[in-house]
Amino acid sequence: MTEKTTHKPFESKIPEEAREHFKAARAEMRESVKGMLPPEFVEHRRKARKEMLMAFRGMIDSALKHMEEKE
Repeated sequence: MTEKTTHKPFESKIPEEAREHFKAARAEMRESVKGMLPPEFVEHRRKARKEMLMAFRGMIDSALKHMEEKE
């Protein structure tokens, strides 16, 4: 498998300390939004996300099988 590369155009322009604060703020914001939602919603959202990922996996598996059949 190839190595994952990410494009970070501002990495050299934004100090590491500021980036760490942004990451912490994002995590805190996610937790505060999560706290406003009922636990049932959070669980339903998690299950829905899992179903979407499984659907994508099924599409990819089908495409790979189709490619292999053509070879």
